[in-house]
Amino acid sequence: MPPVEGGLGQPAETGSRRGTLLALLGVVTFSLTFPSTVWGLESFGPWSLVALRSLLAAALSGGLLLAARARVPAREHWAGLAVVAGGVVVGFPLLTTLALRTSTTSHAAVVVGLLPLTTAVFSSLRTGTRPPRAFWAAAVAGAAVVIAFTVAQSGGALSAGDLYLFGALLVCAAGYTEGGRLAKVMPGWQVTGWALILTLPLTLAGAAVALAYEPVRLTVHGVVGLVWVSAVSTFLGLYVWYRGMAEIGVARASQLQLAQPLLTLFWSFFLLGEEVAAAAPVAAVAVLVCIALTQRAGRTRS
Repeated sequence: MPPVEGGLGQPAETGSRRGTLLALLGVVTFSLTFPSTVWGLESFGPWSLVALRSLLAAALSGGLLLAARARVPAREHWAGLAVVAGGVVVGFPLLTTLALRTSTTSHAAVVVGLLPLTTAVFSSLRTGTRPPRAFWAAAVAGAAVVIAFTVAQSGGALSAGDLYLFGALLVCAAGYTEGGRLAKVMPGWQVTGWALILTLPLTLAGAAVALAYEPVRLTVHGVVGLVWVSAVSTFLGLYVWYRGMAEIGVARASQLQLAQPLLTLFWSFFLLGEEVAAAAPVAAVAVLVCIALTQRAGRTRS
């Protein structure tokens, strides 16, 4: 059964509610990542943006690790941290940023639409957890709704960046699974922090090379986009996300991300001026029903 206790002496239901709220806060921060990335690309090239994003987030995390005098993780945890670093810190940001050069944010949201189901599958294989059939049925239904909505909105055509997007889906699901597992043995912010520190040599070298070859044209949108994806999406968002996963389980938390594509569509409309289909409210209600079913199924698992 997924861990739901909020802490020593804390009722399980209280911990479950808190974990759900933390995971939902992570989803909200992640939903702004694609629009912020589009803003960031106004000022930076894709390779520069990803490298600077990781460097700024690593600086924040490193300062916090030093201030808290956090212990260096045990040797057996570094392999998992490497998966988090490769999947969430480097792989997903790089692949989605490359995709967003040619894909709209609404089309790229299909990655997030498939991510909850993929993460649940990775988690089941990696940790041996076996959610009930009702959970899988609701998860697949929710993924189907999101896929149908996003593909219909894009006119049924697949963009040139789809290979990047599907690659991002796989590496991110692996990173989320390992991060959720590690967040049970160390604080979520430390999972994020040490993964970012692990990538420092790569991101430092990458930033030096990318900034030498890609032009930089600073704009307000570009700077705001970089700050958001660094300080919020990568640092704060991953912190609350991993902490929420540690409390309610990777599979249940992952299904909350079914709401992320629809939130991204909302932000894309208001921040980027992209058109949103009239079917959005219908899809939103259907996805929320699927989320409620997955959360109920997860709680009743014995």
